[in-house]
Amino acid sequence: MQARAIGGAPDVSGVSIDTRTLKPGDLFFAIKGDARDGHDFVAAALENGAAAAVVLESRAGEFAGKGPLFAVPDVLEAMVALGRASRARSQARIVAVTGSVGKTGTKEALRTVLSAQGATHASAASYNNHWGVPLTLARMPADSRFGVFEIGMNHAGEITPLVAMVRPHVALITTVEPVHLENLGSVEAIADAKAEIFSGLVEGGTAVINRDNPHYERLRRAAEASPAGRIVSFGEHPEADVRMTRVILHPDQSIVEATLFGEAATFRIGSPGKHVALNSLGVLGAVQALGADLALAAIALADVTPPTGRGEQIRLPAPGGEIALYDESYNANPASMRAALGVLGQAPVGLRGRRIAVLGDMLELGPEGPALHAGLAGAVMENRVDLVFAAGPLMKNLWLALPLEKRGAYAPSAAELTGAVLAALRAGDVVTVKGSNGSRTGAIVAALKSRFATNAA
Repeated sequence: MQARAIGGAPDVSGVSIDTRTLKPGDLFFAIKGDARDGHDFVAAALENGAAAAVVLESRAGEFAGKGPLFAVPDVLEAMVALGRASRARSQARIVAVTGSVGKTGTKEALRTVLSAQGATHASAASYNNHWGVPLTLARMPADSRFGVFEIGMNHAGEITPLVAMVRPHVALITTVEPVHLENLGSVEAIADAKAEIFSGLVEGGTAVINRDNPHYERLRRAAEASPAGRIVSFGEHPEADVRMTRVILHPDQSIVEATLFGEAATFRIGSPGKHVALNSLGVLGAVQALGADLALAAIALADVTPPTGRGEQIRLPAPGGEIALYDESYNANPASMRAALGVLGQAPVGLRGRRIAVLGDMLELGPEGPALHAGLAGAVMENRVDLVFAAGPLMKNLWLALPLEKRGAYAPSAAELTGAVLAALRAGDVVTVKGSNGSRTGAIVAALKSRFATNAA
C-alpha cells in the first residue's frame, strides 16, 4: 500500500472499516459506501483507539492533529493493495466459495471443520463483495493454515477481480439457481457468472462442482478451460466423487450416509435440511482437495450450526409452552425458499401447534418473479404448512395461489404484517420467517423476540 504517512507510522494489529466494531490498534480505512462515507467517522475511529486512519489525500487536512494518518489517492484501492500483500505473504491453503444458494452456510461449515485442524481465517458475516473480500484478505493472519473466502455477485464480471485477489487452491460452487435474473437474464448466464470463480485458481488447483445441478456440464467445461488441474463433483448423482446415498432428516440435525472418493462413511451434521446435507458433501470435497484430514472433517460436521438469519433455531417462551422459530430472514430465492419450507415440514409441532410460514418478497427475479412466487404453493402443500402470512407485492402471487384455509394474512410490507403475525401465534407453533433482505422480514423476527421475551419475564 503506497501512502503518505502523516504523524508517524504506528504499529497496527488489525484492519477495520466500521467504528462500531473497531478494536484498539486497528488501521481504519475511510471507505465511501452507498449510504455513508467513512471520512465522517475518522475522528471517532482515532478517539476509539485506531492506530491510524487511511484517508483520501484530498481530505487529509480535515484531520490534522487528530492522530496518525495515511493519505492515499483511493482508499478502497489502498485496502485492495493491502489485501493483495497479505495474500502474497500467506502460506495458507485457500478455498473460495460461491453459488446461488448456501454460500455463507458452506463457508461457515468449512470454517468449523478446518478450525479443528489448524488456524483458520474466514470471511466475517457475508463479506463477499468488492470491499468485503479485500478486507478479509487484509485481516488474514500470517500464520493461518487455512483461509476460507465467500465470493458473491449480482452481475457478470464481478467475481473475476475478486477471485484474482484471493487466488484460491480450491474453488467451490454450491449450486446454480434462478437468482439475480433481473440483472443476468437467464440461469445459463448465472452459471457463467458463477464459473468465473475458476479463473482465479492457482495453477493446478481444484474445482468442486455440484454434480446434481442441471448446469454441471456447463460448469465443468468452464473449469476445464481454467487453471484447474482437477475437478471434484458432489451430490446424489451416481458418478459424484462425494456421493450421498442416504440422508435421515431430523428437526435439528441430519444423518448422512455417503461414499467419499469410493470409501463408505456415515456422519452427523448439526444443522437440519437436505440442502445442508448436500452442501456438506461439497465441504468434504474441498477439505480433501486442500489436503486436510477427511475423517476429522466428517466428525467436525456435527458442530455445524446455522448462521444467524439463515435457519437459526430460536425457542420463544409463550403462555402455556413455547414457539419454535426458524429465522431465515437474511435472504431468499426460490431454491432457498423451498429448502426452508422443507425444514419447516420436518419440524414437529406441539399440542395444538401449527406450521406457519411468514414470507416476504424474493427480489431480483425479473419478469419471472410473479410466477416464481406463485410456484411456491406446491412446496407449501407438500410440507404440510398450515398457514402462510405473506408480505409484499410479489408474495401476493403466492397468497392468491393458496387455498383459503392456508391464508393467514397478507400485507403490502413486512412492517404492516407484523401485528397479524404476533396476534396469531400460540404455544406449540413452529414458524419460519423468510424473505429477501430488501423485504425486511428481519423486523418480524425482532418483533417476535421482543414480544415473547416479555412473556417470559
